[in-house]
Amino acid sequence: MIDVIKKTKIHPVFWAILGIGGLTGLFKEVIMLFSIVFIHELGHSYMAYRFNWRIKKITLLPFGGMAEVEEYGNRPVHEEMLVILAGPIQHLWLIVGSFLLIHTPFWTEGDHNIFLFHNLSILLFNLLPILPLDGGKLLFSLLTIFYPFHKAYRINYSFSIMILILFISIVFFIFPFHLNLYAVIMFICLHHYLEWKQRHFMFVRFLLERIKKGPHGKKQIIPLSPTASVTEAIKKINRQKYHFFSLSENGEYIEEPKLLEAYFDKEKRILPIGKLV
Repeated sequence: MIDVIKKTKIHPVFWAILGIGGLTGLFKEVIMLFSIVFIHELGHSYMAYRFNWRIKKITLLPFGGMAEVEEYGNRPVHEEMLVILAGPIQHLWLIVGSFLLIHTPFWTEGDHNIFLFHNLSILLFNLLPILPLDGGKLLFSLLTIFYPFHKAYRINYSFSIMILILFISIVFFIFPFHLNLYAVIMFICLHHYLEWKQRHFMFVRFLLERIKKGPHGKKQIIPLSPTASVTEAIKKINRQKYHFFSLSENGEYIEEPKLLEAYFDKEKRILPIGKLV
């Protein structure tokens, strides 16, 4: 865990918010906010560490954190969901602990109320189904149970955009002068822009990881027309399945590794899959 802490960085947006709090004399609130966010992210990181995920970097943000890992969508869904939920669940014991400390020499009821407000704000905000919040990641994990990775990603991104627009509209009318909140919104909008630009790269990373790890998951037979292209077929891959692409009733099929090999061959990528038999 010491190695995980060493990889933790504070995002400039979070530095700005902490700085504003310090300049206005809200030192205790700044410490509260930093502690809540740090413990939230340690929850994610510890669970990822327990599952032997390869953590590259952790960035603390005003609403939680973002871990950059070398796991590209091929880990079991239950692992991913536990890693995601390990952050929000930290707020529960933090709230209980704060309540138990009321009336101690260093913790007043006023401190508890402020701490409770920050905890609930970060917890509820994080559970919104917006990327890169925990709620958005959790929704994506659930979608990959029912849909191929490529389709789940597009559905999740589109839904995240819609909820983000709704959230911005609500903030504009209810909190028109909440500068910290607008700073967070700007970061999330930038994330969506970068996410859209990198969508093809993220899908390719997912496919490359499957090649690296080899076939895994329950067998799934996917019927396809022999005229379907390799690119069309590759979008049918589900993260937890090992695929056999059935081309006809007489038993012709293509296994997933052969399709993946064809996809990364520029000359074969646009071919009908019937040509691969």
